[in-house]
Amino acid sequence: MTTSTGTIAGATAGLAEAERERIHWVGYLFIAAFGIPFLIFNVLPVIFGFYVAFTEWSIFGAPEYVGSRNFEEIWSDPWAWQAFTNVLWYALCIVPSVTVLATLFALYVNRGYPASGLARTLFFSPNVVSATVIGLVWVWMLDTQFGLINHYLGFVGIGPIPWLTSIDWSLFGVAIASVWWDLGLAFVLILAALQDIPKDLIEAARVDGAGPFSRLRFIILPQLRPVLSMVVTLQLIATLRIFSQIFVMTGGGPAGSSASPIYYIYTTAITRNLYGYASALAIILFVLILLITVVQRVIFREVTH
Repeated sequence: MTTSTGTIAGATAGLAEAERERIHWVGYLFIAAFGIPFLIFNVLPVIFGFYVAFTEWSIFGAPEYVGSRNFEEIWSDPWAWQAFTNVLWYALCIVPSVTVLATLFALYVNRGYPASGLARTLFFSPNVVSATVIGLVWVWMLDTQFGLINHYLGFVGIGPIPWLTSIDWSLFGVAIASVWWDLGLAFVLILAALQDIPKDLIEAARVDGAGPFSRLRFIILPQLRPVLSMVVTLQLIATLRIFSQIFVMTGGGPAGSSASPIYYIYTTAITRNLYGYASALAIILFVLILLITVVQRVIFREVTH
């Protein structure tokens, strides 16, 4: 009897072990379904891009190793400096505007004012439209002669502004369209964080005599710091990678005044057929995004603590 029981227990343990092994292999198959395409289409191109950055290659023939020559040429390339300067101006215009406007709109909707349900839909709707469509809409809105923006500015005595055709204004024209497009995601994230703030905390402050501004300053904004940090980080990365709006609205012009690093990388690789030089530009942009993101996260962490 004891032997029979031991045999059954051993067989059961063996079946359980086999079942665990089968489950493990199934898990690996699920991981492979994502991991293999990610490796082929994401990781390997990045590694190849680092290699190409140290070569001269026009996609035809084998890459020719040139060492650090591409990076040295970038250092003396005025168009590259213009593109990187432009993207910093884009960041200064877009990131604070999106963060502040999204916070104000989220506060409005969270208070349940009239038409807040409609406002929720209107604020988020641009985010579900492609950047190409957004660009085409704003090309019409910002047209110098027939655009709605200049039409309404004329009512207050402001003459037609060449939003997309002037060296001085083209960057701001693209920034306006980008703010409108990027606002939806930031709005939803901040609204979700507002709705997670305990109601009794705000009510206790109201009972203690804290006014709306005091509640906003000492209770709501401190509770929003983590999500505001995330919004700024995501928006900063998105702005440093801005491309579609520029491609549709200005083509990087006039005279490179609205070009971004991504747009300059695109024209360098596709138009000029300089893939090694374009890869070197991409590496510099990657390092810039990494450094700015790390510094920003450190600053927000210090402020939060």
